Amino acid sequence: MTDINFKSAISTNTARHEPAEGKPPEAGDESPLFYDLIELLFFAYRDFTGDPDDALARFEFGRAHHRVLHFVDRNPGIMVTDLLGILRITKQSLGRVLKQLVDAGIIEQREGHHDRRQRLLYTTERGHALAEDLTRLQQTRLERALIGLPDGSDEIVRRFLLQMIDPDSRSDILKLVRSPFSLKD
Repeated sequence: MTDINFKSAISTNTARHEPAEGKPPEAGDESPLFYDLIELLFFAYRDFTGDPDDALARFEFGRAHHRVLHFVDRNPGIMVTDLLGILRITKQSLGRVLKQLVDAGIIEQREGHHDRRQRLLYTTERGHALAEDLTRLQQTRLERALIGLPDGSDEIVRRFLLQMIDPDSRSDILKLVRSPFSLKD
């Protein structure tokens, strides 16, 4: 793997995409628009997930564990099949992560009320506390990001993120996302 001098890569970022002075760009030389937004999203996601990553490391858990824990805690009694649809991961991947969370006493599985083959997922007390701790870390980062922005910026951010989601998925996601604000397509 190549070592990258982080400061050097950032300071020369725009220079590597611009044509030499006085020369028009050659065919095939055009850089995609929004490189800055693409890279800012990468770095924002890295840091947004990095705070919980550090907390999860003490359990030897990763981001997949965090996503499962988050959606189970927010949706007590969620069926495994619904969780698979939300996360868009394989049954095998979810099975591995769930086993680790169940073995650690973070999540419990129960039989369905009407169908004993159904597996309903719930966080334990310990799991709920961990989910809340991870949420607080991410909430703090979001609050810091919104401080100093104009009033109503949080609604603009919500709308931007919604627009990033595939249009055919938005209505299902809006049913899942509980927000104090009314997000409309």
